[in-house]
This record gives sequence, structure tokens and C-alpha cells, in this order.
Amino acid sequence: MEADFWHTRWENAQIGFHEGEVNRMLAAHLEALPIAPGARIFLPLCGKTRDIAWLLSKGYRVAGAELSEIAVQQLFDELPLVPEVTQEGPLKRYAATEIDILVGDIFDLTPEILGPVDAVFDRAALVALPDDMRRRYTDHIATITQRALQLLVTFEYDQSVMNGPPFSLTEVEVRGHYSARYDITLLEDAEVKGGLKGVCPASEKAFLLLPV
Repeated sequence: MEADFWHTRWENAQIGFHEGEVNRMLAAHLEALPIAPGARIFLPLCGKTRDIAWLLSKGYRVAGAELSEIAVQQLFDELPLVPEVTQEGPLKRYAATEIDILVGDIFDLTPEILGPVDAVFDRAALVALPDDMRRRYTDHIATITQRALQLLVTFEYDQSVMNGPPFSLTEVEVRGHYSARYDITLLEDAEVKGGLKGVCPASEKAFLLLPV
């Protein structure tokens, strides 16, 4: 999606995609990641997700990337933490104890700016991108995280009934994007109760990606 689309959504508080509590798939499957408290987990296109507060409460360190500065300011207000804000090339870094969020275009994020991460939790990034951006994104995430293991959440539904975001991804497409770099395990395939956005039947899937 174009950057203006997401900036407008945050400016107008049109953030129906924001979950007010920890993501169910994260709570259910974090233990599948072979990491321990103290590990640094990267959340791409994180918004102001409550997943961050939950991970911090479990003793993990968190890194994130987000296009909207409004979202990041709200995130720190809600934690609540007072960040130190610095410029990192084309990005801004909002940092406090155990948390660093980079604000700007995720494709401007480099391994040097991000720093080492132990795992990636992606529930809002891949599904937010149209088909023509996904290959670039998956290649970029593998590069900047040095192929860190991932917990990935996707949706699958009939896009002739409703279009994204979040967009539909089949398991075949997920494997097409990641199988050259990761061993992929489907951890859960669950029906979305009431349908996606209450509009159409959908399944929500969690995948574990371990580098090979």
C-alpha cells in the first residue's frame, strides 16, 4: 500500500486493525520459538500493538518498525514510557528501557540500524502488503534480521468477497516466499469466529519459520 494510505488511517484514527489486547496466536505459540526471556524480538509494521507491552512483561526486549509516528507516539504514551528520540539516517529511533522502535519506511531500515534480533513476530506486516510488494518485503526482512527465526500470522479468505488489507495468503504462497531460507511448520489453522471483519469466512494461520 502507498504510505499515504497508512498515514491517513492513523491521522483519522481509522485503526480497526489495531487489537486492544495481545494477539491470540502470539500468546498461544510464543513458546514454539526456541528463545528465552531476554531475547530481542522484532515486530515489523508494529503500529501501537499491545503485543509489545505483553512481550515486555514476559521479560523480552522489543524492536519494531512503523511508518506512522502518530502510532509510535501513542504506543509510548500507552506503555507508558518516555522515549529518547534520535535520528538514524532517514529514520527516527524511539528508545526506552528494553524497547527500540524505528519510525519511517521499513525498506530504509538496515541491519546496522536495527541491530541484532533473535526472532521476528509478524502478524501485521506481510498481510498488510499487496502481492507486488511481498517478495521485496520477505527478502528485506531476511536480510535485516540475518534470517532470524519467525512466528508468522496470516489470513486466508476469498478476496472476491472482500479485499484487504489484511490480504489473503495461501499456505502455498507463504512457502513460496520463505522455503528457500526457512524450514516452515504450520502451528495452527483456525477459523476466524464471525468471519474476517464480520464480512466473510476466513482462517487464521500461525507458522514457525526456522532458518536452514
